[in-house]
Amino acid sequence: MAKHEFDTKINRTQSGSVKWDDADFLFHAEGVLPLWVADTDFLAPAPVLEAIHARAAHGVFGYPSPRHPGFEALQGWLKKRHNWDTEQEWMVSTPGVVTALSVAVQTFTQPGDKVIVQPPVYPPFFSSVLRNDRQIIENPLINEDSDYRIDFDDLARKAKDARLLIFCNPHNPVGRVWSGEELKLLTEICQENNLLILSDEIHSDLIFKGYRHVPLVTLSKELASRIITCIAPSKTFNTAGLYTSTVIIPDAGLRRQFADSVQTLGIAKNNVFGIAAMEAAYRHGEPWLEQLLVYLEGNADYLTKFVAEKLPKIKLRKPEGTYLAWLDCRELGLDADQLGTFFAKEAKVGLNNGSTFGKQGEGFMRLNFGCSRAVLSEGLERIEQAYRRCFK
Repeated sequence: MAKHEFDTKINRTQSGSVKWDDADFLFHAEGVLPLWVADTDFLAPAPVLEAIHARAAHGVFGYPSPRHPGFEALQGWLKKRHNWDTEQEWMVSTPGVVTALSVAVQTFTQPGDKVIVQPPVYPPFFSSVLRNDRQIIENPLINEDSDYRIDFDDLARKAKDARLLIFCNPHNPVGRVWSGEELKLLTEICQENNLLILSDEIHSDLIFKGYRHVPLVTLSKELASRIITCIAPSKTFNTAGLYTSTVIIPDAGLRRQFADSVQTLGIAKNNVFGIAAMEAAYRHGEPWLEQLLVYLEGNADYLTKFVAEKLPKIKLRKPEGTYLAWLDCRELGLDADQLGTFFAKEAKVGLNNGSTFGKQGEGFMRLNFGCSRAVLSEGLERIEQAYRRCFK
């Protein structure tokens, strides 16, 4: 098996990258090292690159068939990696998971309806609700020494008044890989309250040793008719810019409604390069992924050790999955704006401000360690130097 060189530093500047080319503009500082938005700095797997090159070489880029081979490849992947038996007819394409969130909110709720989110959580969970004139009900995660868990008692009380739960599995940004027991409790509450669930499982392949991703829909045949699952190769194989994702809906009625909304909005067409990449990734990308997981966990270990030894006022619990670290910076005594200024202008490192993940994220920062060890080390050294200057 070929060894993949994740240590190789890829120059992403002047490539139209929002992460790299827009960093100074977005963080209002010069020379910022970007460790923020959730794409990685790794080359996509060779089979993906070869598939894209071959598709480009064909030279004709007409409308693709909606029965594209990526569905069959995804079906096999889900069975092999997650023991999830699916049917291709359950699958609906969208340009991305964020798009799917808004479509689901528009399709399955009415203006004024209440939608539950569990902050601190991925910011589009909030915007997909608010921009569609729905109400947010917060079921905040319980934080016990950076060990997050679901507040099931609170969820049971609030589920009675809600129509939809948007659930993050695994969780962005706190890095939890929810256990089967936790998921079972969640599904029981939703079933008792006739609550639809949209499960964002885009990070489901990025799981570290000792943990296992459980697709929510596999826990209960009865509840499967009330679950909409969002999947994409983008986080796993670094193909976010190809805008190709899949929404899996076993229930025929819900699927028909969702597919009709996609057609109505005019977003049903696929991208020919996204299809080629998706098929190649799910058919041939597993050896690359296995090596990536080892490298990412090495980064997570390095990061966790560095923070503990060099940045004592910042707390970090090693994530169970994803390539995102949730830094508890509350002991620094800075408000959200001051914290952002410290990292961007003092440390010259661009991180996601935790306040954008809900008020429960104030005092936290999200760091993307999906990069070469050298880039991660440089970023941490910048933070340490600024920390020593400002927090002696």
